[in-house]
Amino acid sequence: MLQLLSEAATLAEQAPKIEAYYFEILFGLGAMILLVAWMPIVIKKLPLSLPIVCVAIGFVLFSFEPFSTWAPHPDKTPTLVERAAELIVIVSLMGGGLKIERAVAWRSWNVTWRLLGIAMPLTILLVMLLGNQLLGLGLATALLFAGSLAPTDPVLAGDVQIEHDENEEEAEAKFALTSEAGLNDALAFPFIHLAIAIAAAGSLTGSVFADWVLSDVLWKLSAGLVVGAALGWLVGIIIYRLPSGTRLSKTGDGFIALGATLVVYTAAEFAHGYGFLAVFVAGLMIRRAAQGHDFNKRLHDFADESERLLMMLLLLLFGGMIAAGLLEGVGWEEITFAAVMLLVIRPLAGWISLIGVQRPKLELAIISFFGIRGLGSVYYLSYGFNHATFDYEYSLWGTLGLIIAASIFMHGVLVTPALNRLHRHYKKLRIVDEGGQSDADDDSAVVPTRSPLQARQGTTA
Repeated sequence: MLQLLSEAATLAEQAPKIEAYYFEILFGLGAMILLVAWMPIVIKKLPLSLPIVCVAIGFVLFSFEPFSTWAPHPDKTPTLVERAAELIVIVSLMGGGLKIERAVAWRSWNVTWRLLGIAMPLTILLVMLLGNQLLGLGLATALLFAGSLAPTDPVLAGDVQIEHDENEEEAEAKFALTSEAGLNDALAFPFIHLAIAIAAAGSLTGSVFADWVLSDVLWKLSAGLVVGAALGWLVGIIIYRLPSGTRLSKTGDGFIALGATLVVYTAAEFAHGYGFLAVFVAGLMIRRAAQGHDFNKRLHDFADESERLLMMLLLLLFGGMIAAGLLEGVGWEEITFAAVMLLVIRPLAGWISLIGVQRPKLELAIISFFGIRGLGSVYYLSYGFNHATFDYEYSLWGTLGLIIAASIFMHGVLVTPALNRLHRHYKKLRIVDEGGQSDADDDSAVVPTRSPLQARQGTTA
């Protein structure tokens, strides 16, 4: 808290200069808010995404006076960066939970469990090896960086996440990426804590490992799961199950979603559990309690709008970080690391985890490839730096910035054509189901060898 206040005080020293441009800043902020509302409609069919636009505007804005003097760097205000990223991640996790209608089960969530249990640990292992061999990172630093890069970001993955009330059988790729992003942020935390413990102890000893298993794995995961399920169930009762005159849904206030997010998150942290896990599980429980109630869409829409506004501000600042020289120290090693991470490690780990899943090849490719890296990684890296001492802190910020910028651009350009192609494929399957003829584009390379109905069930061989 003292560190947070100190960083806030440092920023406050610039207040007189900011005051001189007060109305200009208000105008720009209002224009950006309108743009955030308008751009998804404008670029819906274009190979662009809202994050690309926000980062580009931030880069241009902070390249000129007076904004260039205010351009931030995460190394200067690590606590503020951690808390800002933390807030947007938990809001995004609640929104993700409120989207998903499918009941949690081993079979119906089969793809998700594979991504979490196989792809994520494999990604961490490969990134650690790459960081050690290419960037010269030690064990603790390599583990911290790998743990930070492993999760699929729930904030920037909006373009590949399932829509509220979308057909989850056909949108298996979107469902998989939404549920993966909702859970792997919490599951990355044990690896971050292990890196911190190794950095503090100087090596990985038996006592360090035992304490990590008991505290950071078993207890924190269990506490987060129990708190999220219990409070999500309770909030669902209050919203939907009380007598009609007293239930919370009668208010029509979407900001209830934000209140529930903050209460669940802090309660899990008080219990020394993982708040990220608790918030996502609570969102799932609230959605289950809704049972088709229209008010759930109001909750989700408010969470989604809050997330987009926070994302806009943080990505503007991220663009400012790039303009201020975040990538100045990046060399061929960092560029190679980023390319291998995005183009080889994630797709390879995803592909291995999905071996045996009987879905269209295009759909499996989308799930494997579109694991965008973003603000969740910013949170984890800043959290690690704020809780222990690691090597190459400044350099790692530049490498992470490069990965996030490349990920935003690459996924933003490719996601619309990929999902449009997948949509055409399922449209053709529906026509075949109805006994008609398809004039859609030939996607025979991705048509499964079983019936169209089976192809939509997500079963394994």
